[in-house]
Amino acid sequence: MSLFAQVGRASDNVQLRQRSGTTVEMRVQVSAIIARVRREGDTALAAMAQELDGLTIDPSALEVSRGRWERALASTPPELRRAMERSARNIRAASEAFKPTLCEVETEPGVVVGKRPDPLERVGVYVPGGRASYPSSLLMGAIPARVAGVRDVIVCTPGATVATLAAAAIAGVDRVFEIGGAGAIAALAYGTATVPAVDKIVGPGNAYVTEAKLQVLGECAIDSPAGPSELLVILDDSADVAAVAREMIAQAEHDPRAVVAAVAIEGNGAEVSARLMETVRHLVRADAQGPDVIARRDIVLAALRSGGAVLSARCVDEAIRFANAMAAEHVLVATREPDCVLAQLRNAGTVFVGVASSVTFGDYMTGANHVLPTGGHARSYSGLSVLDFMRWTSYQRVTRDAAARLADDVALFAEAEALHGHATAARSRA
Repeated sequence: MSLFAQVGRASDNVQLRQRSGTTVEMRVQVSAIIARVRREGDTALAAMAQELDGLTIDPSALEVSRGRWERALASTPPELRRAMERSARNIRAASEAFKPTLCEVETEPGVVVGKRPDPLERVGVYVPGGRASYPSSLLMGAIPARVAGVRDVIVCTPGATVATLAAAAIAGVDRVFEIGGAGAIAALAYGTATVPAVDKIVGPGNAYVTEAKLQVLGECAIDSPAGPSELLVILDDSADVAAVAREMIAQAEHDPRAVVAAVAIEGNGAEVSARLMETVRHLVRADAQGPDVIARRDIVLAALRSGGAVLSARCVDEAIRFANAMAAEHVLVATREPDCVLAQLRNAGTVFVGVASSVTFGDYMTGANHVLPTGGHARSYSGLSVLDFMRWTSYQRVTRDAAARLADDVALFAEAEALHGHATAARSRA
């Protein structure tokens, strides 16, 4: 069996996109879970924690006490705590820099139109848990919300670990609930006796969590549909191919449904890309058998066999067209002039400029957010940021003199649409 799902040319209509894990059966199951939580509230959440995660939780004890967070932070190894606090500082710095400000424009004398950014009142941050621990995802979701000025930041995570609770303390969230899956999303959307309803739900999760977010979209806002990791590397013969291979392995170990691909640019001849492709394949194969991934080797191999690809492109422009069509979560540009490629990339969750810009740095430490759209959704969604925790209040201010000048033209518009009450209201200002 080949290690990679696809090997060939990027121009051959290769479809590389995360396969949706949603089925009709799953949609029905998620709908039933949501209905159960709406009907039975905390009792349903406790029962599902036992049924789905093997956790025994009393319905009255779904919330994790602040004392547990503080003890978790105190017991975190100093080196890890420093790393988490460094990550938090960088996320906070980036969020502060991207925070929007009020803007106004005078469209004509006496007519002012403005937009004011206002924070949401309450948001829910979902943090995957159970078999793994993701304190980084808590920081990525909670800190931009805090910078935005959100009043209440609520976290839901199944089987809360020491590291995740330490991250909750570092981020300064308000409440943590030890619940997960579609049930947690339902609780955040509709509220229970214990879990407050929120205005928006953010954060990554499995296919059930993503489907639940989509099903509650009419009740509250969500960030974006997001699934297992995706990586596209664009490289030429200047690239450190060993580093490229390590990046592919790193993203493949996330999930057996991860998509990892490399596109080698021919440059001065087809033999260049052929040599690059073979080198990538050889190094990824070697790394996949190495000691660093032994604990997750089965996951890595499954991802490469189902969503791995090593492809060639005749030129940079062809590679860029492929990248924009794929709309991957992560794009790593390992070429001589990566900034030139960056300027033409339009559809990507986030771009790593230059091979030194490891995707793993973005996963944890640069301050950019790792909650990103997958499955081609980068064509229309952006990664999580401080903007996700704010809405715009628009307003208009018209002076008496300007109102008199607007009146006749507005009335003509209104009469053309047979809205005579509008016309009367306008002319009364003349």
